[in-house]
Formats: sequence, structure tokens, C-alpha cells
Amino acid sequence: MNLDLTPEEAAFRDEVRSFLAGHLPENLRQAGRLTTSVFTDRDYNIPWHKILHAKGWVAPAWPVEYGGTGWTEMQRYIFAAECARAGTPSLSPMGLKMVGPVIMKFGTPEQKAYYLPRILSGEDYWCQGYSEPGSGSDLASLQCRAVSDGDDYVINGTKIWTTHAHFASRMFCLVRTGTEGKPQAGISFVLLDMTTPGITVKPIVTMAGDHEVNQVFFDNVRVPKANRIGEENQGWTVAKYLLEFERGGGSGAGLKVALERLRSTATAERAGDGAALMEEADFRARLAQLAIRVDAIEMAEHRVMTALSAGKNPGPASSMLKVQGTEAMQAIDELAVEALGFYAAPDQPQARTPGSNVAPIGPAHGLTLVPRYLNNRASTIYGGSNEIQRDIMAKLVLGL
Repeated sequence: MNLDLTPEEAAFRDEVRSFLAGHLPENLRQAGRLTTSVFTDRDYNIPWHKILHAKGWVAPAWPVEYGGTGWTEMQRYIFAAECARAGTPSLSPMGLKMVGPVIMKFGTPEQKAYYLPRILSGEDYWCQGYSEPGSGSDLASLQCRAVSDGDDYVINGTKIWTTHAHFASRMFCLVRTGTEGKPQAGISFVLLDMTTPGITVKPIVTMAGDHEVNQVFFDNVRVPKANRIGEENQGWTVAKYLLEFERGGGSGAGLKVALERLRSTATAERAGDGAALMEEADFRARLAQLAIRVDAIEMAEHRVMTALSAGKNPGPASSMLKVQGTEAMQAIDELAVEALGFYAAPDQPQARTPGSNVAPIGPAHGLTLVPRYLNNRASTIYGGSNEIQRDIMAKLVLGL
């Protein structure tokens, strides 16, 4: 596999670097650097979203007719890698990468005309209503009920681990509309306005000290049936299509940035003999093993890019990349916390706020390492647990 950039790709990379250098404000760069969650808070990701939208670069993977860039798979990869390298805020994937493609594939012309421009501009901010207190990895067992009442559904139940529901103006949600046959056969996919009467959002603060997830309660919430995507009771098909994008690739660039952060930490921290930790043979060997894993993931992503260039969906390869990417990130986090040593103990969420004047306890490079470690423990669970992903690979790849 030849990974050398063509002259045209190198020129595009330089164009992206120049744009990021000139248009990424320092406060947003700092927000990206301090982000320890799945993606940056709305106060910082929406301003960056709007800068990219003005440039025409906010939706690299969208078709041109819906406002996409028309870039090749390699150009999209270069853009993602350069954004990771520059430390841009992480855009919310809920609209651009998840419900947007679903609306393009399954939505009516009216739904496409209404929702897609609002996703593209950042006017609508989305959250995902999938998991419930008793339905996580076994999502088909969900019980949030939508009862038909004329032109509306009346929804009662709850969703949990709902990322950024406290910021969201809209939710895409799986609800039970039928009870006959297999559990998967009675699920529908609907779009909700989060200001609808009867919706209550309650915060869940993670052990990293972040408020990113919530529990959402529905008490006789009326939703027009016109907000359903696809046919009634066919939401499982829509949900599986969306999960291919949620579980998909794009982790290689972020993993490489995390490796560089780890190398920087190991260069600054001291080993037992007073020398730089980076000079310790055992540590260097473990770091090399992680680098090999990241290189392997990058190669797999390039193979998937080749398939996508031919018009194919990620398919079961998205499960493979989800497993490998999340487990590699957790391994990097673990080694980084070990490298930090005693300074892993202080808990300073206030110091991680962009513009904060709270001085970090210990080295500044250690401020985000433990929160990232704690937050990323969930990465092998959300988006479908890695155990479920291995079941998918066993069935669809190995034919077991």
C-alpha cells in the first residue's frame, strides 16, 4: 500500500494547514486541546462549525448536492488528520455524521429539504435517543413507547447516556411502536423537537467530572408522524445504518495525536534514575507496541477508504475499526497515566475550562490525561459494546 501523497494531495494538505493557521482562533484551539470528552462543548464546537460552514468545509463526507465538498476519500482523511494535528474543537457528529446520512438515505424529499440545511448550518444541534436504563448493548429490548394517536405519536419512557441532550435542540430517537414478532420488528425512528412539552433532561456527571451525558424523560410527548424516518416498525434497519457511521473509522489521526502527546509526556517526566522516562527501555518498548497498533489501524482505515471510494458502505469493517480504535486509545491512556505518576491524582475540572486562571497542580501537560483516561473507559461500551462488535464480526466476516 502506497501512502505517499500525490503532488495534488500534498497541495491540498498545505491548503488545509494554511486555513487552520489563519482561521482557528486561539480560544477554540485551547478548547480543543482541553477537551477530554467525546466532543467539545457546544459553546466551542458551534463557533468552529460556523467557520467551517462559511468556508464550505463543514461536511466533507456529504454529497455535493446537499452541501458537501466533493473531496476524495484521501482528501477527507488529510483534512481529519490536519484538524487533529492542529487541535481543533471536535464537532458534534450527531447531525453531520449520523442523522444527516440517515435522512439522505431514508428521508422524504420534504424531510431532506427541511433538516439537511439546518444540520449543515449548525442551526439544529442534535442528540441521540438510543440507550435506556435496561437497554444498552441489547438495544432491541428498548421499551420507550410511542402510541399512535391520529397524526401523532404519544411517547412515554426514558433514554439514558444521552450525550449533549442539555445543549440539543433536536433528538433522533428509537421508540417502540409495535410488540408483535421479534423485538427488532416493532421499533420506529423518529425526530423530536427538544422543546416539546413533556421532555425533561436531567444531568449525569461522569467520574471524570464532566457533564456530557444525561437522562431524558418523556411524559406524554406528542410527536407528529411526519417526523418518522422510514416506515413504521422499520426503525431497526435505519438504526443499523446509522450505527455503521457511528462505529466507523477516522480514529487513526486522533490516535496519532494521542501518541505524540504521550511521547511529549514521557520526555518531560523522569524515571526512577532521574533520566527522562522516554529513555527507559521498557517504556520505549511498550510505546513502540502501541505505535505498531496505531499503524495497523491506519492501514485498515485506508482499506476501508478504498471500499468507500467504490461507493460501498463501511459494513462490518466499522465494527472492526471500532474495536481496534477504542481499545488502542484505552491502552495509550493507561500508559499516559502511568507516565504521569503521582500527578495523576489531582482532580481539577475548573482548570480544564478554556480561559481559566486556575493554575494546574503539577505539570500542565498532565491536566487532561486522567480525565481522558476516565472518559475513554466508556468508549468500548458506547456505539455498541466491543463484545457485540466481535459477535458481528464473527457472523458477518467469519461466517460463524
